[in-house]
Amino acid sequence: MRKYYFFILLGLSIGTLQAQELNATVTIDAEQTGQPNYQVFRTLKDQLTDLLNNTKWTDQEFKNQERIDCNFTLIIQSFESTSFTGTLQVQASRTIYNSTYDSPIYNYNDRQFSFEYSEFQPLVFNINTFNSNLVSVLAYHVYTIIGLDADSFKMNGGDSYFNIAKQIVNTAASSNFQGWKATDGTQSRFRYNDAMISNVYQEFREAMYLYHRLGLDLMDSNARNAKMGVINAVAKLKSVNDRRPNSFLLRTFFDAKADEIEQIFSGGPQVDINTLVENLKRIAPTRSANWGKIKL
Repeated sequence: MRKYYFFILLGLSIGTLQAQELNATVTIDAEQTGQPNYQVFRTLKDQLTDLLNNTKWTDQEFKNQERIDCNFTLIIQSFESTSFTGTLQVQASRTIYNSTYDSPIYNYNDRQFSFEYSEFQPLVFNINTFNSNLVSVLAYHVYTIIGLDADSFKMNGGDSYFNIAKQIVNTAASSNFQGWKATDGTQSRFRYNDAMISNVYQEFREAMYLYHRLGLDLMDSNARNAKMGVINAVAKLKSVNDRRPNSFLLRTFFDAKADEIEQIFSGGPQVDINTLVENLKRIAPTRSANWGKIKL
């Protein structure tokens, strides 16, 4: 189990040091550009892989088996000279205690993604300045991933990391790139982070802990209690949905978790699922196909 410490050196430029936190895979799909084999895309992939895996993002030590598995898929739609436009799909998972199963914790499709990049330019993250939208977007998602992972082990364990993501948002808001401002729509990096640090969505943070630490982590020792932990987590999410129906935060959660929840309640010891299914249908009606397969 990971141990989390919450002192972050915000004043330092965070350079490329020995990998501590992430086990990241980068994929670049440039088919839409008509030049998918262009050398710049291979260089970009290598540089981003190095940035994500060889940057020390926090002040804590992660053992190799504790590093967070994540995937960053860049779909480049167009480019001209050094200007690139596309989307970024970010996924991350968390290993469940005493198992080889990885539970998805983040599945975010970042559609407000454009950046400037010259081949071989240094990609270095400095929390105090905005030098590259490419680096800032990736750093934002990195700290969101680390925060969600920390929340799944300790109640509100991700506070420091979500606050760093907020600082990235604030710094990048002075740029002309989309996704960083309150006016950039309801499905933006600003909106997601604003929800994560708002008391209005506090039950979401509690649900992350209940779902994983008091839910799936118990599956090996007591599957019935594990299922009850998940049921209690979903009840917390209903409280959030009652105040903010169809919120971006909850939609992103179920993008990651819908298939898993269906599988959890499709085998093993029986529990009362009536309230669970009712809550799921209310919170995430677009996932009704998943909820209809829950039969126990």
